[in-house]
Amino acid sequence: MHAMTPTFQPYRESWRRTLMRTIAIALVVGGVLAWRFHAMRAWPIMSLLVLWFSLGGHWVELWFLNWLRPRLAPAHAVQLLARLGTWFAGGIGLGAGITWTTARFAVTRGLPTASWWGAGLAFVGVELVAHAVLAARRHPSFYDGTG
Repeated sequence: MHAMTPTFQPYRESWRRTLMRTIAIALVVGGVLAWRFHAMRAWPIMSLLVLWFSLGGHWVELWFLNWLRPRLAPAHAVQLLARLGTWFAGGIGLGAGITWTTARFAVTRGLPTASWWGAGLAFVGVELVAHAVLAARRHPSFYDGTG
């Protein structure tokens, strides 16, 4: 008997849908952060910072789903570790973008700072929560190995 090798379908989504979702997330989370730090005037820049994780994170996920995943062994453990590693490395890169943006717009006063590994772990956490929402809605996700 031969074990079936899974065939992964490329993930596709319209630009409009991607932008609407990621910008909406950035606006809502940016607003919550601005409120939390008692800096409502900073809502636009907070939203811009969150956009690194929402829109940038979308590209990290697309890279994994459409480029890396099909090139890996189909073993569940390999796929799982590669995805977590991709999220961690992607979070480091996106965290560098956040750091660059805060320096560029001089908005560091009162903001928490994260180490490079903290940004990686934070992004893994964001992705785990996002995939928990997908799983709860019975959509393909990290947790069932189909998304």
